[in-house]
Amino acid sequence: MTQPDEGSSTGDRGPQHAAPGPGGSFGEEAAEMTENTEVEAGAEGGDPAAESTPAEQQDQPVQGDGHPGEALDVDPLQAAHDEVAVLKAELGERTLDLQRLQAEFLNYKRRVDRDRDLVKENATYAALSPITEVLDTIDRAREHEELTGGFKSVVEQLERTVAQAGLVRFGTPGDAFDPSLHEALSHIGEDPDVEVTTCKVIAKAGYRIGDRVVRAAQVLVVDPAGS
Repeated sequence: MTQPDEGSSTGDRGPQHAAPGPGGSFGEEAAEMTENTEVEAGAEGGDPAAESTPAEQQDQPVQGDGHPGEALDVDPLQAAHDEVAVLKAELGERTLDLQRLQAEFLNYKRRVDRDRDLVKENATYAALSPITEVLDTIDRAREHEELTGGFKSVVEQLERTVAQAGLVRFGTPGDAFDPSLHEALSHIGEDPDVEVTTCKVIAKAGYRIGDRVVRAAQVLVVDPAGS
């Protein structure tokens, strides 16, 4: 009987892998492949240990020049004092601005009030100036006792109206002569009873509105004796 060939039998079953024994070639090949892989990874990506930043260096503070390891030398109390000083300076500037605006407003208000009073005074002056001639006629009629009946009532009403409007009459015999208020028509001699130049006769009464003279009083004056 013919014995089967061991070589042909093995070829029919295909290649057989022998189990690696202790210290066999399989363990050595695996170790060599792992070592080659690590070498290739190091060649492609560089040294990870060289590129990474140690945690100790990342946690170190950085000074203004960017060098690690130098602590920031900032005093919180001094920074707070500086900030308070800046705020005080700004507050002083705003206070001065407010005071300047308030002064400008007060000056503007005074100017407006003064202009308003001046406009009112000018209007009153323009309206009442012509009436002074009418009042002169009334004075002459009064001197001749011609103010009677209804005419007298009209005269009194007119005088009250112009007085309420601000027209004030001045000039009476015995007043000291004042060039700003009186117009001296003539000197009529000396009078031992007076010490200064005095209005002796009032030819026409004077009128004023406030401190503004509408018309000076026309007077005859006397001088002190021996002047």
